[in-house]
Amino acid sequence: MLKEIVTAIQSYARAHRFIREHRLWKWIIVPGIIYTLLFIAGMYFFWTSSSQVVSSFNHWLGIDRWLHQQRSQILSFLFLMGEIMVRLIMMLFYFSLFKYLFLIIGSPIFAYLSEKTESIMEGKDFPFSFKQLMADIMRGIKLALRNTLWQSVYTISLLILSFIPVVGWVVPVTTLLVECYYYGFSMLDYSCERHRLSPSESIRFIGKHKGLAIGNGMMFYLMHLVPFVGWVLAPAYAVVAATISLYHRDDKVGVE
Repeated sequence: MLKEIVTAIQSYARAHRFIREHRLWKWIIVPGIIYTLLFIAGMYFFWTSSSQVVSSFNHWLGIDRWLHQQRSQILSFLFLMGEIMVRLIMMLFYFSLFKYLFLIIGSPIFAYLSEKTESIMEGKDFPFSFKQLMADIMRGIKLALRNTLWQSVYTISLLILSFIPVVGWVVPVTTLLVECYYYGFSMLDYSCERHRLSPSESIRFIGKHKGLAIGNGMMFYLMHLVPFVGWVLAPAYAVVAATISLYHRDDKVGVE
């Protein structure tokens, strides 16, 4: 798995060279700007509402009154850290829902970009079919909804654990790894979809290559540390990098 994570990370550098060499910027910038605008609006909505949600939850459970009665700095510190962890989990959960919405909206562009990338690398064209495109979009939506469901189950379970002092401090890291896997899954599935793997076959195939999915998702999130530029480039770079990582993997059986 570690080798595949490294391969996925290296694929982002390859993706940058590939995009620059083949002048694919129009397929990068336009969806990236749309994503950035939606991302800014979504994060603003989250930060303005999350504080009220956490405060209301603490008041409903009586945690704030109980801490005031205890007058313990240690307990106050532990629950403060717990509150921070809860907000981080909530942010990741909210971002995952936003991400799937954008993946559904941008599915036609991302599917085309993945196909364009592979056609250049392979030196062959994939015949266009509107009927097949619509079928692929519906498949993408179904898998996105399936991943949303499973990721929500995992995230809610981890959110419950995050309320436990000390134990809950490691939960955001686990949640982030789950988030990275499912985002990378969506990026890799465009190639699986093009090679006519069924949804169940795609799930099994990507399950055998978890490192590629996790590594792709990790780089996607790391790019968000660079404001605006990283936000614009991250979605399309993830698609191209995922396609390249599958092309350069050691095991070529199953998606040929």
